[in-house]
Amino acid sequence: MKRFIVILVLTMGFYGTAQTKSELLKHYEAFYNQMRLQGDVDGVINALTHLNVLAPSQERMDTLAYIYANDNQHLQALNTIGIEKVDTDSDLAVQVKAISLKALNQPKRALEQFEVLYQRNPNPYLAYELADLNIQIGDNAKASTHIEYGIANSKDDMRYAFYERQQPYDVPLKAAFIHLKGLVQFNTDKENIDAAIATIDEALAIDPNFNLASLSKQALTSRKQAPAEEPKK
Repeated sequence: MKRFIVILVLTMGFYGTAQTKSELLKHYEAFYNQMRLQGDVDGVINALTHLNVLAPSQERMDTLAYIYANDNQHLQALNTIGIEKVDTDSDLAVQVKAISLKALNQPKRALEQFEVLYQRNPNPYLAYELADLNIQIGDNAKASTHIEYGIANSKDDMRYAFYERQQPYDVPLKAAFIHLKGLVQFNTDKENIDAAIATIDEALAIDPNFNLASLSKQALTSRKQAPAEEPKK
């Protein structure tokens, strides 16, 4: 009899726990949907975190990491899904790792993730990221390959956004690639500054308001006009 009572109590306990968990899931699912409707990012993060604790899901983890990254909380995004290159990662997870690692100034690690995305779906936008990152790590040959692909495949309606000044702006993607081409030319042959400036002028001809290209041209022009260093005695 005592054994029956113990089993009954345990069974009721498990049932009560299951019922509570089910109710909590419904609550946080409703909470998540409401926070999305209100555009409350912190609320969405809170809801997804609770849902992942109650019923872990890789899809929700990826979504949570994406929301962190989209809110410029890149460290939190990577803490959610990691930084490793994983073949079974969803496209969303790879994208989050790529943009967050780039934002945190980890070009080599970001490059790995962008390469995975490019292998899955090659396109000019990803080619730009690969070219830019390869320039940062000093691989001008690989950068040039992606730049030539990008120039050849950029459509007139494709634009790329820049954030180096207070007010973000965008330019034709082709102009962005041509600007990178000028940087590679300079990196490859620092004695031939005129060629790099001429290429950057091509980018500015496409979009005269291309601020980053203007800054690059100013830097190269200043370098060209700087007096030659006197030989050491």
